[in-house]
Amino acid sequence: MSAIERTVEKIVERTDESPREPVTVAHSKQVVGGMLQDFTKKATNVRNKHVVVKDSCEVDQKIEANSRTVPGILSNRGCCYAGSRGVVFGPIKDILHITHGPIGCAYFTWGSRRNLMSAEEGKDCFSGYCLSTDVKETDIVFGAEKKLASAIREAYSIFKPECISVFCTCPIGLIGDDIESVCRKAEADLKIKVIPLRCEGYLGVSQSAGHHIASNALMEHLVGTEELEDLGPFDVNVFGEYNIGGDYWVVKDLLEKVGYRIVSCFTGDGSFHDMAKAHRAKLNILLCHRSINYTNRMMEEKYGIPWLKVNYLGVQDTMKTLRDMAAFFDNPDLTRRTEAVIAEEMAQVQPIIDMYWERLQGKRVMLLVGGSRAHHVRNMFETLGMDVVAAGYEFAHRDDYEGRRVLSSIVHTGQSKVLADIHYERDPNVVSPYDDAAIQKKRETIPRLMDYEGLLPHMKEGQIMIDDYNHHECERIVKDLGIDLFCSGIKDKYVFQKMHIPSRQMHSYDYSGPYTGFAGFIQFAKDIDMSVNSPTWKFINPPWRQETNA
Repeated sequence: MSAIERTVEKIVERTDESPREPVTVAHSKQVVGGMLQDFTKKATNVRNKHVVVKDSCEVDQKIEANSRTVPGILSNRGCCYAGSRGVVFGPIKDILHITHGPIGCAYFTWGSRRNLMSAEEGKDCFSGYCLSTDVKETDIVFGAEKKLASAIREAYSIFKPECISVFCTCPIGLIGDDIESVCRKAEADLKIKVIPLRCEGYLGVSQSAGHHIASNALMEHLVGTEELEDLGPFDVNVFGEYNIGGDYWVVKDLLEKVGYRIVSCFTGDGSFHDMAKAHRAKLNILLCHRSINYTNRMMEEKYGIPWLKVNYLGVQDTMKTLRDMAAFFDNPDLTRRTEAVIAEEMAQVQPIIDMYWERLQGKRVMLLVGGSRAHHVRNMFETLGMDVVAAGYEFAHRDDYEGRRVLSSIVHTGQSKVLADIHYERDPNVVSPYDDAAIQKKRETIPRLMDYEGLLPHMKEGQIMIDDYNHHECERIVKDLGIDLFCSGIKDKYVFQKMHIPSRQMHSYDYSGPYTGFAGFIQFAKDIDMSVNSPTWKFINPPWRQETNA
């Protein structure tokens, strides 16, 4: 009997069991120990540092992160190019993106994420296009700078964009093409913005490096290059929201209902013209900490704009976000509208919560979502009475797990390549509405202002936190902890559904969504109930149970 067959047998055996006891520290440590025994001694020593069982008896629990994957272990990570082109720059609808490299790299970022975009009348929207220089073997030998220059001009002649971005992939870095000079020449000739991004896939241990590179490019080439004419009292920038399944549109409607004006969104359904004016906002609100916190830090340095860590995934965190924002602006009328919106929305949502709680309470979830989304989404399951017994990220850093308090203690090694940390002096032409004393006073009442506590403080006793997870580890935890719902990405989904475990693709919502805000939570609850309580699981007959000669 194969490993998957044994796992399925174990899962089927527990389907009729009485309610299980909560996970314990001792049992979880036993599960982790057994899981790691299947590796070689060297691999075990490495992976042991990336798995933590929450234990309040241990002081300052630490997890290893942002280091290279153990060779031979199947990782779910993406590359630096994927983080830069696919995650951060991809959702900007009026930039024409060109991949300088083999055609396969471009295809990887074409339609692979559900970054929904709305075309506006009279404005550019290039979301449906995939452009590549299609580098061949001869270009690797003789260089591809001329091919890139020709591609930029050809793209301009067809689409007439106001901004073009160029992303180089691994072969271009290896042969040394000077894409910066090509882009400068094209920018001067065409009188448009041409942004080079040197984001070769090998530059970092994961796509996180691409986020860093893209954030640097946003600051160097876009932010602060245009002016916002009509400044408002409640102007905000939305960061780390990529409009998966329409998430940003829900957030935009909710914030505008309260009374905020969104200057720009980084980067879901975003426009580079809006991002160019972002330095005039009063507050940056940050959802995905890992993907774009770099830009928040640089804008704080250069323009004096404070940032607030928020979460509008789940009703409790959405309410907390709205109240934190109101507390920051400290305006009585804004506070009144905030509470009125919360009361109106909760009147519709609470009956839904009560209904699905009865159907889902006690179910165990394994939640593996990139960025800081596992932290964001876990409260949604808990609101439905479900227990997130294991959670982790593909490409996080230690501060995503342990909070920004550990930043000063992180030691960068050769395994976690250090990318350019750009720092700025304060721009004398942009006067911040807040001095240091005012910000410090606000931080005393709003803990999430310019801070992030990470995932670990929100984990419960005995729950497992795991970094850079792989298939083997997931299978063992699913089996040994009796997981009822597996939530991860497309690379895992069907493996676990073949094991009779419902699986939700939480990177792109399985073509559902949106999940943000109060309305999004209702959709989320429906989808989770549909997955967990579907009667179809009773009728699945995997091949190894069929009595055939096939």
